[in-house]
Amino acid sequence: MKKVSTTNAPAAIGPYSQGMILGNLVFSSGQIPIIPATGEIAGTTIDTQAEQSCKNVGAVLEAAGSSLEKVVKTTCFLADMADFPAFNSVYEKYFVSAPARSCVAVKALPKGVLCEIEAIASLD
Repeated sequence: MKKVSTTNAPAAIGPYSQGMILGNLVFSSGQIPIIPATGEIAGTTIDTQAEQSCKNVGAVLEAAGSSLEKVVKTTCFLADMADFPAFNSVYEKYFVSAPARSCVAVKALPKGVLCEIEAIASLD
């Protein structure tokens, strides 16, 4: 196993890594909408926060030698399922290969954000 680390995505806010490589797969940790350069939460709407979460996932995958186009599975967490349509509108712009996905509503997310996205991608 090999840890993935990049300054282009938010630093881990706990005892975990941004991602792990095992074989020819990369597993990203859940990415919330933190702007890496400032540490601030990106906006207050699901659209803005989903956009930043997607960018953060992409940065982790790129650091591992993969990309959003090579994602095979995502798990998405929403603070409010009413945000599902707006979240999907942003998500589909980034995950163009339409990977397998689970999307669930949760009671709360770290730092009070509206969404979090994790991904599994191929290195091939």
